[in-house]
Amino acid sequence: MRDAAVGFHCPDCVAEGRRTTRQGRTAYGGLRPGSDGLVSKILIAINAAVWVLIMVTGGQNSAWVFRLSLIPRGLCVATDHAGNYYPGVHSSGICSATPDGKWIGVAAGDWWQPLTSMFAHVEVLHIGFNMLALWILGPQLEMVLGRLRFIALYLLSGFVGSAAIYLLAPGDSTSLGASGAIFGLMAALLVVALKARADVSQLLVWIGINAALTFFASGISWQAHVGGFVGGLVLAWVLVYSPRQNRTTWQAAGFAGVAVLVVLAFAARTAALT
Repeated sequence: MRDAAVGFHCPDCVAEGRRTTRQGRTAYGGLRPGSDGLVSKILIAINAAVWVLIMVTGGQNSAWVFRLSLIPRGLCVATDHAGNYYPGVHSSGICSATPDGKWIGVAAGDWWQPLTSMFAHVEVLHIGFNMLALWILGPQLEMVLGRLRFIALYLLSGFVGSAAIYLLAPGDSTSLGASGAIFGLMAALLVVALKARADVSQLLVWIGINAALTFFASGISWQAHVGGFVGGLVLAWVLVYSPRQNRTTWQAAGFAGVAVLVVLAFAARTAALT
């Protein structure tokens, strides 16, 4: 899920976030953060720690790449040599009969991969661009939404991106990176900026550049980018435009609805792959 990012600041969005409906609350119902960007810094630290783990255990050839990446149908990997796999093997039965072979992937039961793949990177530029985007976008959205709503937006956008990979990518593909969640944050900031009636021209240019790279640069999971962006749009719309009365209930229901759709997508694809 390689991603390219430059940067965008939205003072009007932050000002909108500081507008309160009652003391201690943001404009969209979240608790006002006591410090700027704490959740974003924690997410960056987790991504960095996972990247270091992968680097010190072999980089691209690390066994952690296969354990943490999102692999839809599955791959037959060699347990005796980390980083090696059997590309001609397409069934778990044959893999079991293969010397030192082990079948891994979401459809094979590695249910954690849609989450762990969101925190795994190999290339320096990949993690660098993603974490720079998170550093720029995260604190702004935390201020506007509050920490709980921000982390829910980040993770669920990432899961929508993972679901898009699972549904649309080749069964033996390997995807990793935070780009699905990052594209969700881009979409969310766009929704917030439009709600605040801010000038979004620079943000649209930034999104356009990233969209162009998504479809014309090699080695990029367009499924994660598109899925994360669409997920971010929907989730941010739920957060920003939920009725003031019973706002939290409406927001929770909207997020739960998206989560159910993600689970159903994974269930349907798993049934088709097994």
